[in-house]
Parts: sequence; C-alpha cells; structure tokens
Amino acid sequence: MEKREAGGIGFISGRWPLDPEKPTLIFIHGAALINVFWESQVKSLAEIANTIAIDLPGHGSSRGPGKESIPDYARSVMDFISLIDAPRPVIPCGLSMGGAITQQLLIDNADFFPAGILMNTGARLKVMPAIFEAVEKDYGSFVKMLCDTAISKKSDFEKLSVKINACTKCRPDVASGDFRACDNFDVIEKLGLIEVPVLVLAANHDTITPFKYGTFLEKNIKNARLVTIEDAGHLSPLEKPDKVSEAIGDFLGLVLP
Repeated sequence: MEKREAGGIGFISGRWPLDPEKPTLIFIHGAALINVFWESQVKSLAEIANTIAIDLPGHGSSRGPGKESIPDYARSVMDFISLIDAPRPVIPCGLSMGGAITQQLLIDNADFFPAGILMNTGARLKVMPAIFEAVEKDYGSFVKMLCDTAISKKSDFEKLSVKINACTKCRPDVASGDFRACDNFDVIEKLGLIEVPVLVLAANHDTITPFKYGTFLEKNIKNARLVTIEDAGHLSPLEKPDKVSEAIGDFLGLVLP
C-alpha cells in the first residue's frame, strides 16, 4: 500500500502505478474521517481492482479548506479522478457522508460511472444538534461520542477505539462543515435518476444511519441490491472488514465484465 498525493489531494493506493487492465475503486470516507478508515479494503481488494482511498479537501493529508456542500465535495472527487487518469471503469464507494457524495456522483455523472456502492448512508442525512455542539465546543467529546455510538455493542470497543481515534484526525472547523453539508443533503426526489447497478450495504446495528435508510435506498434506486452487515454499527468497514470486502468483491464480479 502506498501513500501519495495529486493536486493537493492525499490518498492511499493498493498499487502504484495503477493497472490499466483493472477497474478502479474510489473509497470516500465519512464526515470528520480520513482515508486510513478504508485501509483494510484498500489492501484486501487490490488484487481485483485499483483501490484508492482519498482524503477529501481539508482532511488528513489533503490541502485546502474543507467544503460545506455535498455537490462541492463530489466535484472535488471528479477532479481527482480526472487528474490521476484513473483506469475505467471507475466505481465510487462511500460511507455516510461519503455515501452522499457517491449518490451525487451517480446523479450528476450518469454516463461516467457504471455502478456505485453506498454504505451506511441515506438519501437525506439530518444531523443531531448534539453532534454540532460537541464538534464546535469540545472536539474530544465528539470523538468519544463516536466511539460510544458508532459501533455495535458486539464489537471490540477497546480494539476499535484505537482505530477510530486514528481515523478522526480532522480540524473541528472542517468537521463542522462536513456535518453542515450532510444536514443540507437531500436527494430523495432524485434517486430515480440513478439507473446503474448499486450495492447498498447496511449494518443492522447502525444507530446513526439506521438500517431503514438502506432499505429505502434499495426500494427507490432501480437497480439496487441490499446486503446486510450483521452485528456491526455505523463504522462497519472497521468492525467487519472481511465481510465488507467480500460483499464489495462479489458485487464487482456481478457488474463488471
């Protein structure tokens, strides 16, 4: 796995240079997170795809300010894909806010992406006032809240809290902008514009974007299929990395020649 940078965007990649004979998976992290969140998937899926996990603007190793709208983040991702000349087909995979960005990409670039992966996300993402308060007044309390609420009670709290802390190296002002972007996101009336195959991954113990959000996406996106990640919460790629990677790999086998 390599750490690289292009156009001010930091990213990790399963291989470099990219293999022109393989599809490209672009992993997009959630609000207030960074690219190492996807480290397990970047490594485990590198044999079947060019795997890249980016730091969104203002996050982790990426320069510049963060954005305050999902369409602005989506444009940043498109610019990055073009800059690195990612081998096609390119498939975006996003969790939570990253899932919102992925929906925006599929809606705005229908002819470019042949498929997409939405994980623990929704077509509308209203944010609890307590999250804004914690981020703006005491960022440490926000990280603790994330550790307490974003994983399943069946997950190993001690082990995962270390990983969560490693993934939340984000400035409070950038995190606040992320949550404003989520709070203003609503594509419920536009889901019918997504016609490509979509994998919806939903964790059955997710209390931040409850399982019903995933079933709504499955019912309202024409070619969506829902896969449940059992005994996991909102951060299922950390909690059940093998199950998540297996589901993504199976999906790629179905939708790509």
